[in-house]
Amino acid sequence: MKAIVVGGGIGGLAAAVSLRRVGWEVQVLERASAFGEIGAGVGVMPNALRALEWMGLADEVRRLGTPRVSGGVRASDGRWLVHLPDVGQEKVIAMHRADLHGVLLRALPSEILFNDVEVTGVEELDADLVVAADGINSRLRGVLLPDAPGPVYAGATAWRGVAPGPYDLPISQTLGPGGEAGILPLGDGRVCWYVAAVAPAAADLDPLELFAGWHEPLPSLLRSTPDVLRHDIYELPLLPTFVSGRVALLGDAAHAMTPYLGQGACMALEDAVTLAVCNGDLARYDALRRPRTQTVWKGSRMAGKFGIEVRSPIASALRDFAFRALPPTLAVRGMTRFSAWEVPDQVHSNGSNPPVN
Repeated sequence: MKAIVVGGGIGGLAAAVSLRRVGWEVQVLERASAFGEIGAGVGVMPNALRALEWMGLADEVRRLGTPRVSGGVRASDGRWLVHLPDVGQEKVIAMHRADLHGVLLRALPSEILFNDVEVTGVEELDADLVVAADGINSRLRGVLLPDAPGPVYAGATAWRGVAPGPYDLPISQTLGPGGEAGILPLGDGRVCWYVAAVAPAAADLDPLELFAGWHEPLPSLLRSTPDVLRHDIYELPLLPTFVSGRVALLGDAAHAMTPYLGQGACMALEDAVTLAVCNGDLARYDALRRPRTQTVWKGSRMAGKFGIEVRSPIASALRDFAFRALPPTLAVRGMTRFSAWEVPDQVHSNGSNPPVN
C-alpha cells in the first residue's frame, strides 16, 4: 500500500514515520525549498511522548529535550497562583520545535522526501492514501471540503522566541489582564518563551511596551532575544469530517486550535500514530480523532476564556483568587485530563485488532 503525505512539518513527518512502521510505502511532498521548522519551544506532553514511544523515537526526544515538571501559574506581578507539586504530575519534555522536527526527519530515508512540490489537488497523486498535513491554510482541505469554514482570527496575537540564557527556570504560565506568557526552559540554559495579548489582527504593537510591567524574567527574555517571531492566532472551526475518499486530514489542516493548552503539536503526533494503526480504515480514523481533537479544541478555547480573554482588573482579581483557592492536586487532574490518551489497537489487514506490542 502506498501513501503520499502532503506537508513536511511535524505532523506530516510523524505520519510518514508511523505509516512506514506498519509497512506502507510512503512519499512526503513539501512545497518549501527545504525541510525545516520555524518557531520556538514545544512541550512534548505525556500523550505526545506515548505517540513518539510507539514510533520508536521517544528515547531520542528525551535525549535532546529536558524532562521538567511544570512550576505552575503566576500572576503578572510574579505571585504564584498555582504551584504544581511533583507528585502526581507527569513530566513534560521541553525542547525546541526544530529539534523535534529533526528527530522525525532523521527517522526517514532521504529518497522519500521531495521539496519544491506544489500540490493543489489529489487527482494527480498516485496513492492508496493521501495525508493532507499542509497546515491551517490547507489547500487540500479547501478542495475536499469546499463548504467547510476556513480559519478565523481568535482575537489575540503572540510573540515568541528563544532567549540565549543561561537561565535555570521552571516551566510556567503567567496570566494578566488581556494577556498571558509562558516560559519553557531548554536543557542548555536557553529559554523558549511566548507572550500573547488580546488585540485586533495585524495591530501595530510593541511587546516590550505591552509586557514591560510584568514580572521578571519576562521583560529580560524579550529584550535579550535576537529573533522574535510574531503570529496572529487563528483557529479552524470544527469540521464535520476529517476524511474524504482516500484522503485524511491531519494536524492543523484538520483541527488548528488556540495554543492555550499547549496541545497543538501533540494532537498532530496522536493523529499520525492513530492513522497508522487504523491501517487504511479512514472511517475508524475519523471516529477516533475527531471527537478527541475537538474536545481538546474546546478545552483550549475555554482556557483562553478564563485566561488571556479576562481583561478587566476586577475580573482578573477574581480569576486569580479562584486559582489560589484551587487545590494543586485538582489542578494536576485538570491538566492530565487532556494528556490521558493511549495508542489505539492496531488494525491488521485481515481486519483483526490485536494490541500493538
